[in-house]
Amino acid sequence: MSETVHTRVNGHIFEVTLDNPKANAIGAAVSRKMSAAFERFRDDPELRVAILTGAGDKFFCTGWDLNEGAEENPDFDFGAGGFGGISRMWDLRKPVIAAVNGYCVAGGFELALAADILVASENAVFFLSEVNVGLTTGAPSVPRLLEKLPRGIAMELLFTGRKMDAREALEHKMINRVTPQGHVMDAAREIAEQIAAAAPLSVQAEKEMIALVGHLSVEEAGRYEANGMLPTKTKVKYSEDGKEGARAFLEKRKPVWKGK
Repeated sequence: MSETVHTRVNGHIFEVTLDNPKANAIGAAVSRKMSAAFERFRDDPELRVAILTGAGDKFFCTGWDLNEGAEENPDFDFGAGGFGGISRMWDLRKPVIAAVNGYCVAGGFELALAADILVASENAVFFLSEVNVGLTTGAPSVPRLLEKLPRGIAMELLFTGRKMDAREALEHKMINRVTPQGHVMDAAREIAEQIAAAAPLSVQAEKEMIALVGHLSVEEAGRYEANGMLPTKTKVKYSEDGKEGARAFLEKRKPVWKGK
């Protein structure tokens, strides 16, 4: 797509690689390119799951390009999807896997938090450095961090900018897997292939429910469903894929999904 944002399609899997030497920082123009890539992913019915990673084996992303931050009038137009393409793409109902392959800093950490599943190489380091450079995290990153970490640990990271390595992140269940250096994409692709093999509408409905009712009580979630407030779930109920899944099970064969 560009020299700073590479995309690759592998069947139903869409891979986005940030390649902005030397530390994979994201300025406004790069963010808009990432946003365009994820808009393509969102809108293409053949694409079912995305993997986001950084080029090389040292940096996933070091966040906002502070060269731009030091300008008199910084460009804050990060694109329709927000910083990094997905931080504010509220209508994205397809899963995104972050393959963290090194330093995951500030806005880069926030970008990883916006993904649905995180895998990291053993050399990954996570920290929110904003308070140490006179900035703040984006507001959506606060509930995302509190959702993934114990409250006290999350507040410590936010208030101090201290570093968390991959093993600690795994202990706190913030990430799904830790891999040897150089193998994080293998793990990400393994998970992506499992997602891509599932019924695409069903996966989208699950993500919709996580977004819309994941924070509610059981009773409130049931009320959402009863009142037809989960449109993708309703679509699944009457879908061709729903019938295909049942037929394939009875006929002892693999289903052929149409996404409708």
